Amino acid sequence: MKTITKTHIAALFSAILISVFAFRAADSCTISGKVVEKGTTDGIFSANIILAQNGKQISTAVTDADGNFCFSKIADGNYDLTVNYVGYTTSILKSIAVKDGKSKVLKIELSPSSKEIQEVEIINYKVPLIDANKTSSQNTITAEEILGTSSGAYQMSYGKGIALRGGRMAGSKNLYDLAPAKPAGNYDLDEEPKPKGKSLPDEISNSEDYDRIVENEFLKPTDKALSTFSIDVDVASYGMMRKKLEANQMPPKESVRLEELINYFTYDYANPVEGKPFSVASEISQCPWNTNHRLLHVGIQGKRIDKSLLLASNLVFLIDVSGSMMQADKLPLVQQSLRMLVNELNAQDKIAMVVYAGSSGLVLPSTSCSQKEKIVEAIDRLEAGGSTNGAAGINQAYEVAKANFLPNGNNRVILCTDGDFNVGINSDADLTALIEKKREEGVFLSVLGFGMGNYKDSKMEKLADKGNGNYAYIDNLNEAKKNLVTQMGGTLLTIAKDVKIQVEFNPAKVKAYRLIGYENRALADKDFNDDKKDAGEIGAGVSVTALYEIITDETDASFKEIPKTDPLKYQKTDGKAVAANGDEMLTVKIRYKEPKESVSKLLEFPVIDGGKKLGETTDNFRFASSVASFGMLLRDSKFKGNFTYDKVKELATGAIGKDTEGYRAEFIKLVGKAKGLSNLAQR
Repeated sequence: MKTITKTHIAALFSAILISVFAFRAADSCTISGKVVEKGTTDGIFSANIILAQNGKQISTAVTDADGNFCFSKIADGNYDLTVNYVGYTTSILKSIAVKDGKSKVLKIELSPSSKEIQEVEIINYKVPLIDANKTSSQNTITAEEILGTSSGAYQMSYGKGIALRGGRMAGSKNLYDLAPAKPAGNYDLDEEPKPKGKSLPDEISNSEDYDRIVENEFLKPTDKALSTFSIDVDVASYGMMRKKLEANQMPPKESVRLEELINYFTYDYANPVEGKPFSVASEISQCPWNTNHRLLHVGIQGKRIDKSLLLASNLVFLIDVSGSMMQADKLPLVQQSLRMLVNELNAQDKIAMVVYAGSSGLVLPSTSCSQKEKIVEAIDRLEAGGSTNGAAGINQAYEVAKANFLPNGNNRVILCTDGDFNVGINSDADLTALIEKKREEGVFLSVLGFGMGNYKDSKMEKLADKGNGNYAYIDNLNEAKKNLVTQMGGTLLTIAKDVKIQVEFNPAKVKAYRLIGYENRALADKDFNDDKKDAGEIGAGVSVTALYEIITDETDASFKEIPKTDPLKYQKTDGKAVAANGDEMLTVKIRYKEPKESVSKLLEFPVIDGGKKLGETTDNFRFASSVASFGMLLRDSKFKGNFTYDKVKELATGAIGKDTEGYRAEFIKLVGKAKGLSNLAQR
């Protein structure tokens, strides 16, 4: 279903307001022109222009609000132009001659596509517009009124940028031919509107993609004594959640992965002992959202390494410069993020940049960070335009990484994209197979996600998982700083790979248990000892936290709701045959490999419940619990118990700890934001 919503319009205007692709003065242009709708003088805003010579892409450009474009400093010769825009047929101009640094000014006409959409949603959404021809007047227009607004160029009261042409809004990635103005509601174009009384959704209706999450249920140790999963250091879900809340929207439930919210924060875990890549801590106390239950907290701390001791890095940035990356929270934010990282790297480190949009290209060969000015200049030259061929770009990025491979260094491709792989190899299976092959050659893949609207979270999570890398969502410069500066070691340096956790529960002490989060990281119990089975990685200085909700009383209401299984005929299931040490509640086992090893090592930690009350727990325990309960509220989980946003805030405030970077204080503000939006939705 393709729809126009508040978010579509807001995203369109946001892109217009802070577009970095302003038209250059005609005198500085080598090749220039204007793209218009055929049969009119109406310029088409944000059309993609690809300049090529002898079949090789030279540069790209994007038209301004009037349809103008410009290529500067192009050598004499003959060139081809490909012009495309969503909703219009593509135009290709051959053999454009450049002589003495100039070509003739071009007029390019695009014909509207005959493709029709099947459904449209029209909602009341007011935006202030100023007629470009009457700049002193201002009026307010709704989405319905746009359909009846005369053609012409308009600008918002705080910046230029929307063109209306016979019911079309130009400038959006999604272009819609709308039916004549009708009352607000959902429409099939050949049907009457649905009843007006139905409320319109506040959530985004777009092409974002999230994998479905089926929450872990309570399990009986007599049915399943082992719980096995791969650790997860990804934190993208937290950034996406924050982005939505700050845009006054509740995040889609399927985008809320509890383990990624919990692991967004660092915790005050002890450093590992000498010779070990990480330490393990455990704690058991009352479960805040159901005080009849117990909560197990397991914390893993990766060894902290001073930046000066980091291995030399061979980094290849694979940057999406397709048309979908034009918005200011996408490619411009990528550029700002990369500039910050370059300033943190040393002369021993190397950076290369590969871009992809329709075709891939090397815009910066592997360059020592002693030449930071050269690297920054290449970053500044990046422009968005064209379609997306992610697979071709990934292949080229890996080739560059392999050609500059550091046997004793950190070799990594870092993908910066909104995940919209829509041309070329686009199946998850084919892409992940490629990445799995390359990781075995010693080149890992990390993924940094940008933007919203067409965001492909499910695909990007899979790519990072299969590439032995981490996945983060960059929604602002502070988040870029967190991942690429403050916690650079965790992003760039793996200290342990294929890290798996297996917890064995004592049925004499535990009647049922539930792992909180990690749904898409579950492993078969037999996979724990299988060194061929891939699992998660831990970076330098990174902490990983896992929580289990535990039922200890068979009379508990939640226990009674667990479906019964028939007793087994050939083995005991009554919980009487337990370990010799009857005080043990459970045992935590961890398997991991050194980064360059293929054989795993095993650690074991028996855990005893000392009866600790919630108020006696560490800040680590209480803050992680508050984040987990917040995630359950956002997901409207059936396990959220009696918790409320106010209780989350109270628990987090009392466990804020040192909070030197301010991330925990920000979390508390987001809890308040979610409470306000939730209350508003219930009115």
